[in-house]
Amino acid sequence: MPIIIPANSAVAGGYDVDNSCRFNPSSSDYLSRTNGTPTNAKKFTWSAWFKKTTGAMNVAGNKYDTSNYAYFYFRGTDDLRFFDRSGGADTVWVSDMLFRDTSAWYHLVISVDTTQGTNTNRFKVYVNGVQDTGNGITYPGLNADMAFNKATASGLSRIATNQDTGSFFNGYMSEIVYIDGQQLDPTSFGEFDEDSGIWKPIDVSGLTFGNNGFYLDFENSGALGADVSGNSNNFTVNNLTAIDQTTDTCTNNFATWNPLIYSPETLVFTEGNTNASNQPVGAQYHGSTTIGMTSGKWYAEFKCTAANQYGYVGISASPSETARSDRVPGYYPDEYTLYSYNGYLKTNNGGTSFAASFTSNNDIIGVAVDLDNNKLYFSKNGDWATGSGAWGNSTFNAGTGAKAITASNLTTEQAYFFIIGDADEGSSAKFNGNFGNPSYSTGTNQDSNDRGSFAYAVPSGFFSVCTSNISEALS
Repeated sequence: MPIIIPANSAVAGGYDVDNSCRFNPSSSDYLSRTNGTPTNAKKFTWSAWFKKTTGAMNVAGNKYDTSNYAYFYFRGTDDLRFFDRSGGADTVWVSDMLFRDTSAWYHLVISVDTTQGTNTNRFKVYVNGVQDTGNGITYPGLNADMAFNKATASGLSRIATNQDTGSFFNGYMSEIVYIDGQQLDPTSFGEFDEDSGIWKPIDVSGLTFGNNGFYLDFENSGALGADVSGNSNNFTVNNLTAIDQTTDTCTNNFATWNPLIYSPETLVFTEGNTNASNQPVGAQYHGSTTIGMTSGKWYAEFKCTAANQYGYVGISASPSETARSDRVPGYYPDEYTLYSYNGYLKTNNGGTSFAASFTSNNDIIGVAVDLDNNKLYFSKNGDWATGSGAWGNSTFNAGTGAKAITASNLTTEQAYFFIIGDADEGSSAKFNGNFGNPSYSTGTNQDSNDRGSFAYAVPSGFFSVCTSNISEALS
C-alpha cells in the first residue's frame, strides 16, 4: 500500500494512545515537580515514547543538591547519555545506537536495581523492546542510592530539561511512566505486534507505581502535567499551553517537516518540526515532509506566519533532488507549487496563471492531493482556486480548479511529498505546516476519518497524513 511509513510506526489495532505533548525549546517548555521520599532509592524504571528532532537536547533529570543529581540527554552526535552522581559516585551510560530518525516514534525504558549482584544487571536500557548494552559504561555500585530517585530539596524533578544547562527537549513525548521501587522489563510497557513485528504500547494503568511514581497521558489539555497513576504526583506546567497537546502519538504518527532533507541554506524547524523558517534572512530555501503519498486523497494546510511575495507551497516527487541543487520548488517536472507573488502554478521551471496572490500574514493555504485521479487543488482561507487566475468560493468541486499531475509511479521518487520554499534573498516566508497536528489554533474541522484538526473544511474523501489513515483511507 500506499505511503512511505517512518520506522517503527505503530500498526492499526490494539491499544491506542490518544495524545502526546509537544515540547518547544524556543519557549523553554518543561514539566517540574518536587520528589517525595522514595519507595526505594535503589530501584526505579523510567519509560516513555518520544519523537525527537535534531540536535542536542535534555530529556529528564532530578537534582537533590550540587553533589546529587541525575539527567539523561541526547548529544549532538545523536546518541543518548545517562549520568547520575550520588554522594560522589557516578553512573554513566552511553547508547550504542544513534537516534537519527526524526520521523519515527521511539520507546525508551531505563531500568535500575543496584541490589543486583552482577553489575550489568543493575542498569539496563531498552529501545523499542530491545536492550541497548551501551558503551563507556560506569555501573552503579552495589546497593547504591541513585540520585534520580532521591527526594528533592532545593532542586526539582524535571521532564524536557534538567537543572542547569538550559537545554530543552525538542519534539514529542507520550505515555511517560515512572515506577519507584521496581526494576521492570520493557514488556510492562509494550509488546511486539504478532503480524508486523513492530514494537507497540500496551495499557500501563494496572502497574504499581510506588511513592514517587507517576503516569502522564496528556489527555487533559488544561492540565498537561496531570498524573493519572492514582498518586496525584502532578507536575507544574512551565510555558506549555493547550495547543501543545497533540494527537501525533506512538500509535498514530503524523507527517512533519523533515529536518534531514532541506536546502543547503539554514532552515530552522520548531514546534515539533511543524514550523519552518529561514534563519538568518538572506537566502532561498526548500523543505519537505517526512511521509510521502503514492495513492489515495490527502489534505494539508499551510499557515503563512511571515508572508512575503516569494513563497511557494505545493507537492514534489523529487524533494531530495531539489534540496541538493538548491532549486526553488517548481523547478522540476514532477513538482507543482503555487507562487505567493501572483498565484501562478509553477512546474518544470515554468508558470501559468492558476490562482491569485497570497501575501498576507496568517493566510492559510490548503492543498488537496488526489492521487487516485492525479489531480491537485489549492485553497486560500477556505476559498478554492479556480484554475484560471483567481480564488473562487468555499465549495470544493472535483471538476473545477484541478491541476493534472503526473501519476506518482512515474515520478522520480514514486511518491509525492508536501513542500514549501522561498525564492527571495532579502526576506523570508515562514510556513507552519498542518498535516492534521497543528501547533496553532484551528477550527474543529476533521478529515473523512474524523482525524486531524484543520482551520477549514476538508474535502469529502480526503485525509490527513498520518499512519492511522494509511489502510482506512484507502480501504
